[in-house]
Amino acid sequence: MRQGPVVRSKVPPVSAIASSLAQQIARLIQAEGLAEGDALTERSLAARFDVSRSPVRGALRDLERAGVLRPADRDGYRLADPAAAAALAVAPTEPDEDEAVYLAIARDRLAGQVPDRISENALLRLYGITRPRLQALLRRMSKEGWVERLPGNGWRFLPVLTSMETYRQSYTFRQAIEPAALRDPGFRANVPDLTRHLDQQRRLVAGEVLAISAVQLFQINSDLHEAIAQCSGNAFFIDALRRVNRLRRLIEYRLTVDREQARLRCAEHVRILELVLAGRTADAADEMQRHLAALGPIKAPTALPDTLPV
Repeated sequence: MRQGPVVRSKVPPVSAIASSLAQQIARLIQAEGLAEGDALTERSLAARFDVSRSPVRGALRDLERAGVLRPADRDGYRLADPAAAAALAVAPTEPDEDEAVYLAIARDRLAGQVPDRISENALLRLYGITRPRLQALLRRMSKEGWVERLPGNGWRFLPVLTSMETYRQSYTFRQAIEPAALRDPGFRANVPDLTRHLDQQRRLVAGEVLAISAVQLFQINSDLHEAIAQCSGNAFFIDALRRVNRLRRLIEYRLTVDREQARLRCAEHVRILELVLAGRTADAADEMQRHLAALGPIKAPTALPDTLPV
């Protein structure tokens, strides 16, 4: 096996983990559109971020000291100041070491430097992190659908798109199914869910798109497209879109996001959602067709470019 560059890192102290988590929780508060008085608990946040409850507890205390949260009953907190959360969400932080390793694995897998099947020990040697951190990353990758556990201590990486030609084809396929999902006779808008996505996209257009990571941006936007497809009630559209999003994930991670182009794409998302919520699904389908067609033509038929709008 041709090995990729070894990533060496030390386990950050608990206080550093808590500080990083505090900002991630602030971003979650903003992304989910939580309001004053909404509850947050150690248990749910630990599950959300795949960490133990100890650093979550420290992060919640930091957020309390910052005026973002106030204590509630038992181990919970309630949101005290959404504006303080928004300010903390965009504050600069130290690079997330686990996120760097996550992206390194994605990059090396896309480059063919990580085989289809590999043991945890081999991954530990390649990336130089502790087993608990590696296992947390593998659980995250498993949830995202590009790796699965094998019997014993091994993992299998699932197929992904690896060329610009197959990536381009994914957009041609999406142009066929996503507008069709909007035109499906069974389409029924999930108003609360789509309204949440609309608020989120408006915040991205207003400036959040400049601050979040490429991984977060991909997840937010792919979730939006899947939410629209789900309103069709057609299991074939829903399953097909989820599969293609899983396949294109690593190429998206490989590319440097053009933030201004991404802002324009988010503005198009806003327009599509506004049309859907106004009951104008035929117009929304036409807008979706134009949106996807604009993303498809990429001037690199045989090689991955350095930048790409999301």
